[in-house]
Amino acid sequence: MAHCSVTDAAAARLLSSPDAPRRNTFAFFCSTLASMTTILMGYNLALMSGAEIFMREDLGLTDEQVEVLSGSMNLFMLASILSAGWAADLAGRRATLVLANAFLMVGALAMSLGASYAALMAARFVTSVGVGFALVVAPVYAAEIAPASARGFLTSVMDIFINGGILLSYVSNYALAGLPPHLGWRVMFALGVAPPVLLAAGVLAMPESPRWLAMRGRDDEAHAVLARTSDTPAEAGDRLEEIRQAVAAQIGGAGVWRELLAGPSSPVMRRILVNVLALFTFQQASGIDAIVLYSPLVFRKAGISSDDRAALAATVAMGVVKTLAILVATFLSDRVGRRPLLLASAAGVAGSLTVLGATLCVDPTTPASAAVCVVSVLTFVTAFSIGLGPLAPAYGAEILPLWLRAQGTSLGIAANRLTCGILSMTFISLANSISMAGCFFLYASTAVVAWVFVYVRLPETKGRTLEGMEVLFA
Repeated sequence: MAHCSVTDAAAARLLSSPDAPRRNTFAFFCSTLASMTTILMGYNLALMSGAEIFMREDLGLTDEQVEVLSGSMNLFMLASILSAGWAADLAGRRATLVLANAFLMVGALAMSLGASYAALMAARFVTSVGVGFALVVAPVYAAEIAPASARGFLTSVMDIFINGGILLSYVSNYALAGLPPHLGWRVMFALGVAPPVLLAAGVLAMPESPRWLAMRGRDDEAHAVLARTSDTPAEAGDRLEEIRQAVAAQIGGAGVWRELLAGPSSPVMRRILVNVLALFTFQQASGIDAIVLYSPLVFRKAGISSDDRAALAATVAMGVVKTLAILVATFLSDRVGRRPLLLASAAGVAGSLTVLGATLCVDPTTPASAAVCVVSVLTFVTAFSIGLGPLAPAYGAEILPLWLRAQGTSLGIAANRLTCGILSMTFISLANSISMAGCFFLYASTAVVAWVFVYVRLPETKGRTLEGMEVLFA
């Protein structure tokens, strides 16, 4: 897709001073703009946690319909996730992010106007297309524009915005809970209509990925971008040469998918791909979306009042803690390293879910058991958000080689969303079958397996070059 000449001219002026100080400020600016689209993913996914209370009353939805409506977006987005790499290579990272925002705007409007279960399902599908594109392209763009010294931070920025969106959805749930049921949930979704327009305008102000520019033979423009996003001029030249070599060796979109789906021919690539798929799967198998989507039900089960606003207030506290923990992880990933944070995260998730499950076994509930439940949930989201949450996509994106990063990230996120969809669409039914406590014991055991996987399979990647990544898995 051709670039807008006005936008390119603006980008050229912005890049006109390659020797300016604070180069990583520009990389941070670009990564932030790319990642901000995912704030709407967090908002639209988690909004159902409170909106479903009022949608049940307004539209008469059943438990099964609420489950499917809450979790279906994760399955709907598989198509856009798997095609996002192709779209990003064809049209460019910028254009794909603009398209993502267009779908998010239309989807939010359709949700707010939905008058039936079928209409809401259709609206969730439209939203899912935008979310799928953003989920894949944002971390790919960040990984391609970030210098090695800040790659962990910049590729983790996306998760800050996802969690910021989740927090905003909880605040929206709480703030609008006093409106009539037929109006409150519609206003909640309508608030998501305007932000995509502003974000799309912001995306057009940032430069295209240097990787994509080099793929199109626009090496001068690629070097201009790299000069502003590298720590030194020498690093900019080295990164451009690395990209040129990757582009020269590229086997094409269809060939990439054959390599991924038919089985990588290289043992190193097989190990990398298995690690990416497993890490993305473990991230969601730990049960995070069961908490994000159904926390009001969990708090009610623990005896935190039957008042809707009390349960919704508890979810706001959870959202605040989760977002703050993400900030900690983002700043620590390039200092402490990815592996220690992932190990601490998996251990914390396993322990907190075990305590949560034990607390939900208390019958009858008491104020003390309710308090322990809240503390367990807050500990869980903190543990998840210092490692598994932000670092699974960051780690996956940085260990994949340039020539299959977009498609490989698509495949990893597809596994992630499939796992998430299964868990979120079965939580209520599973809780009715094996109890809510049983669900969390199951998720805790998965977190233990995740800890073992990280300890055995995942080496540290902090500060490594792309060539260094392949050596780690040789």
